[in-house]
Amino acid sequence: MVDSSQNDVIVAKGVRKVYSDNGVPVEAVRGIDLTISRGEFTAIVGPSGSGKTTFLNCISGLDDVTDGDVWLGGRHLTHMSGRELSDFRRDNIGFIFQAYNLIPVLTIEENVEYVMLLQGVSSCKRHRRVTEILEELGLGGFADRLPTRLSGGQRQRVAIARAIVSQPAIILADEPTANLDSQTGADLLDLMRELNEKRGMTFVFSTHDTMIMKRAKRLVVLKDGLIASDETRK
Repeated sequence: MVDSSQNDVIVAKGVRKVYSDNGVPVEAVRGIDLTISRGEFTAIVGPSGSGKTTFLNCISGLDDVTDGDVWLGGRHLTHMSGRELSDFRRDNIGFIFQAYNLIPVLTIEENVEYVMLLQGVSSCKRHRRVTEILEELGLGGFADRLPTRLSGGQRQRVAIARAIVSQPAIILADEPTANLDSQTGADLLDLMRELNEKRGMTFVFSTHDTMIMKRAKRLVVLKDGLIASDETRK
């Protein structure tokens, strides 16, 4: 059992991840200890190859760790079966990806409600929550459109809506501004910062975008698979 506060949503202890590249072992993450508390707005940053995306995948259960342990919301991810882990991610983690990962044949409302549908939430509650979150994110009136009819910034807003609509414990965002122009990216980051401050949502970014770094309340810098610095700001 990990010794942690009830306020800690992520606890990583000695996390290592080794890949095989044509039979040659590559140590992407080399033994990271990191605790993230509820309500943080944290950026995990570093150059390409620093291990930031791999570490994000490890703490979300998308990748198995080679060594070490991960707890999320007090649950030990490292010891979960595949089905348990899939269900846990569905109910506790919201994901935002740089490629949006929207389902092109589904409407905006159907994309946003998809996780709640898997959770067994009634259609009435799903519709109400989706309507509220789309209005909040400036997408009122877009519910019946397909993703192909939206701009890149609008699609990422839909991805944010999908990530937060079921009120998960934590939002993990991997390079969420990579495919956006500077102004659109800045607007969306300000929106996520507002959600963090008003709703107390916990955001963790994997990024090399300076706009995210400037807005982060905590900056964790990785280098060669290790934490090089960890700075908390006011």
